[in-house]
Amino acid sequence: MGTAPDAGQLMTMLLKLVDAKKTIELGVFTGYSLLLTALTIPEDGKIIAIDLNRDSYEIGLPVIKKAGVDHKIDFREAEALPVLDQLLQKENEGSFDYAFVDADKGNYWNYHERLMKLLKVGGVVVYDNTLWGGSVAMPEEQTPEVFKSDKQATLDFNKLLAGDPRVQLSHVPLGDGITVCRRIY
Repeated sequence: MGTAPDAGQLMTMLLKLVDAKKTIELGVFTGYSLLLTALTIPEDGKIIAIDLNRDSYEIGLPVIKKAGVDHKIDFREAEALPVLDQLLQKENEGSFDYAFVDADKGNYWNYHERLMKLLKVGGVVVYDNTLWGGSVAMPEEQTPEVFKSDKQATLDFNKLLAGDPRVQLSHVPLGDGITVCRRIY
């Protein structure tokens, strides 16, 4: 498990296009997308990385350290929503350039609402797994059991994003599907 290489390549291009310096990542796992971000942002760039499981992060940390980018990462072992709420209380509105979300699928919309306040206008958020193994296009009876639990949440999230006037979006069929949202106001 991890970010698909082709999706990662697109993400690094997006980071460069928005000249990202201050970023946030929800759901770090072993840190592949985190490493890509840290390598792409400038030397004085910062990433707030949030995950419930520090053990998974520790697996990739030696590679991050070897790459010399660990100083850019502020890892927080926590649930994402309380950290996002805390960031909003500390006058961070409109201060982030980029966000990557690969966490609890059932909370994607809750994350989105907070990220729309944290991202600057013109900032980009990338959501991973928005095709959810292709299940979003499958009849229920053909959906593999492993995808059934979050299929409806993913469908609901995709519909809400499609109707959100605050973003310009592109649904990209790379990896397990990524949705790129650019905050337009």
